[in-house]
Amino acid sequence: MPETYQWTVAEEQAGQRLDKFLSEQAVELTRSLAEKYIAEGCVTKAGKPLAKSYRVAVGDTLQAVIPDPQPLNVLPESIPLDIVYEDNDLLVVNKPKGMVVHPAPGNYTGTLVNALLAYCGDTLSGINGVIRPGIVHRIDKDTSGLLIVAKNDLAHKNLAEQIKVHSFTRIYEAVVHGNLKQEEGTVDAPIGRHPVDRKKMAVTEKNSRNAITHYHVLERYHGFTHVQLKLETGRTHQIRVHMAYLGHPVAGDTVYGPKKPAPGLHGQCLHARVIGFVHPRTGEYMEFTSPLPVYFTDFLKRLQKE
Repeated sequence: MPETYQWTVAEEQAGQRLDKFLSEQAVELTRSLAEKYIAEGCVTKAGKPLAKSYRVAVGDTLQAVIPDPQPLNVLPESIPLDIVYEDNDLLVVNKPKGMVVHPAPGNYTGTLVNALLAYCGDTLSGINGVIRPGIVHRIDKDTSGLLIVAKNDLAHKNLAEQIKVHSFTRIYEAVVHGNLKQEEGTVDAPIGRHPVDRKKMAVTEKNSRNAITHYHVLERYHGFTHVQLKLETGRTHQIRVHMAYLGHPVAGDTVYGPKKPAPGLHGQCLHARVIGFVHPRTGEYMEFTSPLPVYFTDFLKRLQKE
């Protein structure tokens, strides 16, 4: 049976956007999921559906009818997982290069979600829907490294909020084309869908969201630079787009860089090395580091020889 909620807006809540209000009232709803239900007409005032941009007012009586979760049509698969940390609320997983995080057209098997379903059973959070159980954030197929998986809705909502307020630590390492002029710097440039190629992202002012990446040079080579990158925001393809925007695309990235990949690379040379967060139940700050994988160190050795 669908869940039915009803709230009366208090004085201190007045003026909030509806999607924000909804996600704060229902622990199982993230802002994006709240937006989805609002768009489907599930949230009403006096029987009339509301838009996500509606600003709630003191005394408003709002009702939400949340549909039952859809059955998950993704099959568990016994795929080895590199689990760095696990407790009753979450997992920290070291994802290999080449593994897709969640099922999508063309990739319904062999994904991290398939592996998690086999490992965790039905203990994953359901906040991100039937295709992304437990997935709080994701990294690209050809990016290796650490990501966090929520086992319950409470953990998921708490961790998603940390990402939203930029208190979530995410540090990457990459090799980029060219020689960065500065030893360190910040790229503060909004990212949205590419105006022509809708499969790509781009730095654009139109229908975009703010995006901030901090970079620091670790080592310089002939034609390439080894850099550390810290995300302040987490937009789709953020590092790849921002480095290409600077004129220094990630080595091996044939989408945002040269169409011919750097010798020895298959996909971008980008690794999610450090992840840090406040544990949603204990309040303790936790941080984990993943060593650079073989494909990355082999590429650095080749650059050192050259």
